[in-house]
Amino acid sequence: MAAQAERLVVARRRVVIFEDEEFACSVLWRFFDKRSYEIFTFPYPESCPLHAVSECPCPLGTTCADIIISDVNMLGRNGLAFVEKLMAKGCRQGHFALMSGAFSKADIERASQLGCAVFDKPLDMEALTAWDIVGGGTR
Repeated sequence: MAAQAERLVVARRRVVIFEDEEFACSVLWRFFDKRSYEIFTFPYPESCPLHAVSECPCPLGTTCADIIISDVNMLGRNGLAFVEKLMAKGCRQGHFALMSGAFSKADIERASQLGCAVFDKPLDMEALTAWDIVGGGTR
């Protein structure tokens, strides 16, 4: 009976959010919670274990999350630079998104080169939903 129960367990999708503004973080929490994601939030990259590792800790064929979404401008921190560092560490995450209320042209170009989705603040929830459905958070 226990073996049957284990087979019925469906893995929840996982999102890691980097956002230092409480309101924006709570909006994203609710958005992903309604979609049954397991949610991890961090106000800054340094508060996340991924910041401290020297290389991607995920076993081959896996990722730590289905989506990593980060604000670009967090009090003295740059989410775009953090995503670049994750990729340099060998992160195999395929669904990164960046959000900002003040993207520069250079930020958008860098994000595009990295393959990151870009969302302006205030967040367009319909665009975020479309991205999540199309590939941001599907397995």
